[in-house]
Amino acid sequence: MMFKKALISVAISGAFAMSAQAAQISEDVVKQSFYPYANGAPKAEGVAPGMVINSGNVESVKEFLDPAMYRFIKSGDYEIKVGETTSFDLNQTYVDATSKYSGDVKLGEKIGEISGSVAGRPFPQEPSMDDPRAGEKLAWNFKYGYNWGDSAAIYPFYWKYRNMDSGKVERTIKFNFHFLNFTHRTSQEPYPALTPNPSNLFRGIYVQVLEPFDVKNTQLLIQRYEDDLKRDNAYLYLGFQRRVRRLSTGQVTDAFLGSDIMIEDFEGYNGRISDMNWSFKGTKTMLLPMYNHNDMELDAETHKDDEGYQVVAFGGKGGCFPNITWQLRKVYVVESDPIDPNHPISKRQHFMDAQTFTIPRNITYDRKGDMWKSWLIGQAHPDFHLPRNKGTGVAIDDAFSMVDMQANHCTTGQFKGQVDPKLNPAKKFTVQNLRASGR
Repeated sequence: MMFKKALISVAISGAFAMSAQAAQISEDVVKQSFYPYANGAPKAEGVAPGMVINSGNVESVKEFLDPAMYRFIKSGDYEIKVGETTSFDLNQTYVDATSKYSGDVKLGEKIGEISGSVAGRPFPQEPSMDDPRAGEKLAWNFKYGYNWGDSAAIYPFYWKYRNMDSGKVERTIKFNFHFLNFTHRTSQEPYPALTPNPSNLFRGIYVQVLEPFDVKNTQLLIQRYEDDLKRDNAYLYLGFQRRVRRLSTGQVTDAFLGSDIMIEDFEGYNGRISDMNWSFKGTKTMLLPMYNHNDMELDAETHKDDEGYQVVAFGGKGGCFPNITWQLRKVYVVESDPIDPNHPISKRQHFMDAQTFTIPRNITYDRKGDMWKSWLIGQAHPDFHLPRNKGTGVAIDDAFSMVDMQANHCTTGQFKGQVDPKLNPAKKFTVQNLRASGR
């Protein structure tokens, strides 16, 4: 009997060992995911660093642009300069976490269900057009990506509302934005999770308006749960009312403070995986707005601070486009369409950078299926930015443009992104902080 039990024990141990071994992700898969340019930069016929793409030559490089950017350049609203492709290497701790944990990650039966994801990139394997859930896996890679790392702040953050036809700046709002991951942490202690975390939150976003006076101290708090099937807690503090109110689901798709941006638009997509159907449309070589901030044309006239930091300058039609360089990148094209039939859009096209899993380009389509809004968020290399960002491995959100193509209006953003955990204590992401900061 004892011998039989021993055999059973050995068999079980062997099964677990085989299971553990089977769960390992190969080193080649991880390298391909995080270092796509190890054997050289992508090439595209007719595209070279230093060239300027404008209405005169855009037809020859149309296949390397997204449809909205092609339209802007073709009509003479914008022209772009091509920069050299550079590797945006993520923090090694995030890469190591991917090797350690991703082999155990699985999707559940429903959209928004996932198991085994502790830290790192959930699905580093190359997506396949034959996989009906490839788009959903890429969406999870974005959600649990290294966007802003474990915590960071845009401190300060300037939004300008612009008439695209006249170029008039109608309004300027100065914010502070803060981001904190409670779980899936890899670079800022403690990791992989902050404790205590009784509500089992994944991420917090906190926003505070500093100027102008009529909206000063308006605050937004979003608490996103680890369980993607649970709806976010979202709260708004209005300074003139001096009270906190909970946002309804529909309000995250309203114009935020009268801008061209929904709360759901933040960072390329700021919602639950389970709110959308996701489809993978293929892998492409495309031009994306990624660059070295310190090498760009900077705005020496406005928003210069005590550190001497200068934000990126804007130009193009109406001043709606950042004056930056674009580089050829490996891109995953993903479409998301809302599950809720009352949602104000029909779909978004997301152009995900395959190395960082940030979303530098989005196109939003209205309910009729017409092109409506163009989202651009410039990504700056952390080693050519603020000294405190060097070595963090965070692709720094550095400038944005949301163009309402139907209304000829835009909202632009100029950033001072800072990867500094001292700016993002956990207590900042609480309802109590909204009340305390609003006094």
